[in-house]
Amino acid sequence: MFVLFEEDGAFKAATVLADNDATLQVETTHGKRVKLKRANVLLNFREPGPAELLSRAEAEAEQLDIDFLWEVCGDDEFAFGDFAAEYHGHSPSAVEAATVLLRLHSAPIHFHRKGKGRFRKAPQDILQAALAGLEKKRQQAAAIDAMRAELLGGQLPDAFRGMIPQLLYRPDRNRPEVKALEAACVDAGLSAARLLLKCGALASSHEFHHNRFLFEHFPEGLDFPPFAAPCAPSGLPRAEVAAFSIDDATTTEIDDAFSVTPRAGGGWRIGIHIAAPALGFERGSTLDAIARRRLSTAYMPGHKITMLPDEVVECFTLAAGRDCPAISLYLDVNADLSVAAQESRVESVPIVANLRHHDIEPVFNEHTLHEGGPDFQWKRELTVLWDLATVLEAGRGKASDNHNQIDHSFYVDWQTETADGPGYVTIGQRRRGSPMDKLVAELMILANSTWGKLLDEVGVPGLYRVQSGGKVRMTTAAGPHEGLGVDCYAWSSSPLRRYVDLVNQWQLIAVLNGTEAPFAPKSTDLMAALRDFELTYAAYAEFQRHMERYWCIRWLRQLDAREIEATVVRDNLVRLDKAPLAFKVPSLPLQYPGSRIKLAIEGSDLLDVEVSARYIATLAEPERGDSAEPLFEES
Repeated sequence: MFVLFEEDGAFKAATVLADNDATLQVETTHGKRVKLKRANVLLNFREPGPAELLSRAEAEAEQLDIDFLWEVCGDDEFAFGDFAAEYHGHSPSAVEAATVLLRLHSAPIHFHRKGKGRFRKAPQDILQAALAGLEKKRQQAAAIDAMRAELLGGQLPDAFRGMIPQLLYRPDRNRPEVKALEAACVDAGLSAARLLLKCGALASSHEFHHNRFLFEHFPEGLDFPPFAAPCAPSGLPRAEVAAFSIDDATTTEIDDAFSVTPRAGGGWRIGIHIAAPALGFERGSTLDAIARRRLSTAYMPGHKITMLPDEVVECFTLAAGRDCPAISLYLDVNADLSVAAQESRVESVPIVANLRHHDIEPVFNEHTLHEGGPDFQWKRELTVLWDLATVLEAGRGKASDNHNQIDHSFYVDWQTETADGPGYVTIGQRRRGSPMDKLVAELMILANSTWGKLLDEVGVPGLYRVQSGGKVRMTTAAGPHEGLGVDCYAWSSSPLRRYVDLVNQWQLIAVLNGTEAPFAPKSTDLMAALRDFELTYAAYAEFQRHMERYWCIRWLRQLDAREIEATVVRDNLVRLDKAPLAFKVPSLPLQYPGSRIKLAIEGSDLLDVEVSARYIATLAEPERGDSAEPLFEES
């Protein structure tokens, strides 16, 4: 005696070894002995043998037309044996019954299971919907396979156009395009970015990194929404000064300028003048919403994304040759550089010059200050400001100790094509703490601390930078900034570039004009702006560091350098001498931090933004007291 039964979703046939009424002891075609409940037996038969039954039934089941079976089947629930008898017109053989069972079981769309060996035909509407879904899946599978083949052939499927950012940065794995891309990546042994770059979906590796930043932080695109053009306020008192700014060549958002006016009784009246876009639009305006959305200008080598529209920047930037609305902090400085008095004003300031670092530094530097140098138009004013900055620095008790540190600047010529895409990068070096750096930094620290203290004294809330225990944070309450050595520090000097400064400027203008401040104490909007600014500012800074690293690797590839010099930071971490690029060298033997070494460049990757290098030799060990660790000041 043989039996047919179902186990773990599969049909099996076996020989009965012992019949114990409620249970059977059987042996399967593979020699396995199983204790089987009689209720689980679907078919008892004497011939053919178990293996032959399954073999013949499986072969003959493929010949049965499932659509015909569905047509001739009644609407009521049925047992497979009864249906087999009706189908064949006679009491079915074991093979015939098993054949019908296997065919019904293989078509769950047409026949719904209702129990062991029992079925019911699917209603016509449900069947049609299921068949339509099956056809849709078949077509989708064919489309996925076609897109996969195109990608492997180096072609970008038409369906991919317009959705490359979603595919790269936030793929929806339910979409057929993503399934095709993933399958092609597996077959090609490439990442999605490398495969799409190969297919021409990305113009260059730079586009991959830049577009990811836009996708994450500017999902609506870079265009500004419509806004009413601001007008520079009229009727402001005109300052009797000749102000000038000091910036690098690429600066367009000129936030600060200075003036030096001799006083009748000796000494000078020093002016620190800050651009005042807060006079051109109010809190709650469309332009406020724009600035609130972006929160800061985002910088990267060769490009920047401004917080405010160009029209607004052009209206309020401290451009030479015109009178500009500004908030001014005046210092009455005696001949011995002591400050006799100070005053803050809202006014119109005539800007007579925009000085640029590359023009001024050759004639105004540490060498010319100590040993004399050529005369030039602004020498007297810059020297006075330098002397005052030195006194201010000493007064803070935070003398600069980073003169050995190098700052790097990036210039990208987008008109020049390279093997890695558009953009030829030049990396310049400037020693940190130059006279012009100190001059600007000290006067900005003074303005930010003075105005922060003014807001605090009159009980008007502002946004402060506080440092304690080495940790810097933002807060709405004034507190000391230990790193700078000041009692309080409220960013107020860059309102064209940072929303925090714009908020503080609104508050400061209200204090100076005697009007109600836009943000009241304990304002939830002020706290929300603080929180959002911190997150956004950190994300923008991280992206800037990432892109500087990217362009450092582009610079290395431009040089086609086989060997290069570097300085050991710690352990196997090194930093290049001529570019701000740090990376690990696994082959580096134990070295003193600050040791200069020679490396062999073995490879680089612009998508992963990594460099691989091999240690060659040690060129020099550091003198005592030298350190490769970078030092930072916040100003």
